[in-house]
Amino acid sequence: MSSLRFDLPVALQAFVAVFPAELPDKSMFATLGLAARFGRKGPVWCGVVAAFAMHMTIATAIGGLFAQRPPRLVAFGAAVLFAIGAVLIWREARSAGVSPAEITASRPSSALNFGTIAWSSFGVLALAELGDLTQFAVAGVAARSGEPLSAGVGGWMAAACVAGIAVTAGSALLKRFSVKRIQLFACLLFACLAVASLAEAVTS
Repeated sequence: MSSLRFDLPVALQAFVAVFPAELPDKSMFATLGLAARFGRKGPVWCGVVAAFAMHMTIATAIGGLFAQRPPRLVAFGAAVLFAIGAVLIWREARSAGVSPAEITASRPSSALNFGTIAWSSFGVLALAELGDLTQFAVAGVAARSGEPLSAGVGGWMAAACVAGIAVTAGSALLKRFSVKRIQLFACLLFACLAVASLAEAVTS
């Protein structure tokens, strides 16, 4: 049965699953682009994390529904969700991606007020994150653990941290670290979670 109590280990599991997946994800590039376009970090970050909160709520609701099913079905469902996430990351790792120079090339539009920038950022990320791999990760953790609230909070905190990195030092980090290596690490993590869930389904 799923519950609404907070479980720190479950939250940490969701955080660990989401954080490396979000680092090279399209949402980080979108956040970088928004910060460069508007020239203001605070309202961009607020809009982005609000969009993440909405998507984590959807993901935890899906995971909570899975958690109410028989344990073997839950484990198989989680394995499928993690496997889909691994495939999505693998596809992103093979694509060309976006360079930091392209992201920061636009002229800032800092004359807009806080609310306009925040709402614009919310709208962009709300669309960009639909069906995103991190939703599969949070839904999978919520389904396996039966703790949707904890999974959602952990996933949201990871996404909020990545958004903070994106608006403050994202371009500099992308110049120093290999995006493809981060993506491959995240792909491996999702694949391991899929295998663990499948093993749990087979042995339960």
